[in-house]
Amino acid sequence: MAFTVICHKNDVTEGSMGFFQAGKKSVLVVWPTGGELKAYRGRCPHADMPLNEASFDGKTIKCQHHQWGFDCTSGKCVTHIVRHVLHPYELRVEGDEIQVDVGPVKPPRSAAGVHESSKT
Repeated sequence: MAFTVICHKNDVTEGSMGFFQAGKKSVLVVWPTGGELKAYRGRCPHADMPLNEASFDGKTIKCQHHQWGFDCTSGKCVTHIVRHVLHPYELRVEGDEIQVDVGPVKPPRSAAGVHESSKT
């Protein structure tokens, strides 16, 4: 497993969530009210839209695009009778860091027309 530091443990508090990047991959970290931290792929499985503006009430993650809701402890859709599920990532807390195993991390693309060799 290859864990990647996603954020500081104080960046997400109980009953809240945070949207973070690990290279090109987006990660949604949620802390359910009365539960344990969870990490999911930061895209809605319904329409593959980013969840960067999703809402969270401590129990349900709601996609801002079509208002689909997902249980934060299981990732299962709770607003429609479908099999859509948020993709979970394994999460651990090491010291002050929240780390997530998102698989191999590719760095984000550099600005168009800028080559690594031309940077000073």
